[in-house]
Amino acid sequence: MGIPMRTKEEILTEINKIMDEKVQPNVAMHGGDVRVLDFDIDTGTLKTLLSGSCSGCSSSMITLKMGIENMLKHYIPEVKQVVGEDDPDFNDPYHTMPMDDYDPMDRM
Repeated sequence: MGIPMRTKEEILTEINKIMDEKVQPNVAMHGGDVRVLDFDIDTGTLKTLLSGSCSGCSSSMITLKMGIENMLKHYIPEVKQVVGEDDPDFNDPYHTMPMDDYDPMDRM
């Protein structure tokens, strides 16, 4: 007996839960934002939008593939790959967080 088929909506609900609880807090610490755009249930491809400091960042693909994709594939068997596109409204590779939000003691 195989795994029962889930609807796209059920899968997206689970994806969004993991993104909100595990992914967003981590990328937000660096001024980034990763949002779900769509999930293709036939190919298992999750399409995301990278914005904030993630948009245009050379490390964003590493975060996307090694972090987000691996995590989602682990928890959600329907996810086969995660792709990202930079936010067309925000592509500033020199984006920095405001210094008044930065406290170096938070890292200790």
